[in-house]
Amino acid sequence: MFRNLRITIFIYYVLTALSLLGILYYFVSIVETQNIFLLFFVLFLLTIFTGIIIAKLSIDPLFEHVSNLQNLSSETLHELNLPISTIKTNISMLKKALSSEKDLKRASRIESACSMLQERYNELDYMIKLQSANIKHETISLDELLVNRVDFLKQIYQHIEFTLDIEPTKITNDIIGLSKVIDNLLDNAVKYSLNIHKIDITLHQHSLYIKDYGCGMDEVELLKIFDKYYQSNENMRGFGIGLSMVKRFCDANSVTLNFKSIPNIGTTVILKFKEN
Repeated sequence: MFRNLRITIFIYYVLTALSLLGILYYFVSIVETQNIFLLFFVLFLLTIFTGIIIAKLSIDPLFEHVSNLQNLSSETLHELNLPISTIKTNISMLKKALSSEKDLKRASRIESACSMLQERYNELDYMIKLQSANIKHETISLDELLVNRVDFLKQIYQHIEFTLDIEPTKITNDIIGLSKVIDNLLDNAVKYSLNIHKIDITLHQHSLYIKDYGCGMDEVELLKIFDKYYQSNENMRGFGIGLSMVKRFCDANSVTLNFKSIPNIGTTVILKFKEN
C-alpha cells in the first residue's frame, strides 16, 4: 500500500516539475544560450532526486506509525490466543464432571461466550492479514461452511428457525472473509425478520439465497443499502456498516451480489459464485 502511495507522490511531483521545465525550456529556447541542454539535463536529474526525497519524507513517518499499530495488534492477538484456548479446554473438562442440569447450562453459556471470543479473534487476525495483503484463496465446501455458520448463529438466535436446502458446492475463495459475509447477511435477516422468526437458506447451482420474511425495502431504500452507516430502520441496533463490507468483499472476490425485496413481505439476498 505504502509503496504504491510513494510511487504516486513521486510521479505527480516529477510530472509537475517536468511541466515547469518544459515551459522554462520554451522561453529559454527563444534566446540563444550555450550549454542549454546540459543545464536542463542537470535540472532533470535534480528533479528526480528531489522527487525521491519528498516521497520518502512524506510516507516514511506514516509507514512507521502503521507498522507500530500492526505490530501491537499482532502481539495483542497472540497474547489472547492462550487464555481463549485455556478457557475452552477447561470448560470442556468441567462439563464432563458436572451432573446438575443448571450447572451444565451455565457451563454451556460460558462455552458459547468463549466461542464468540474465538470468532472475534479470527476476525482480528483476518483484518491484520488483509491489511498486509496476506489473504489466500482456497477450495471451500460452501455447503459445509453454511451449516457451520448456521450452527454458530443458532447459539445466539435460539428463537430463529433456520431452514436449509443446500447441495454440495465447491468454490475457491477467502474462507474467513466469506464467513464474515454470511454472518452479516444472516444477522441482517434476523434483525429485520420482525414477527416471523424464520430464515430460508438455499444453495443451488453455485447461487446462495438468504430469504427473510421481515419488513422488506422499497426501490429507494435498495439504492442506499450499500452506503456506509445507512440503516433502513433507525430503531435497529448496529451501525449500518455490514452491507458496505459485504459489497466490498463481493467486488474484490468476483462474487455477484443482488437483492430482491418487497415492503412488508421480506428480502432475498443472492450471492452467485464462480464455478471452479
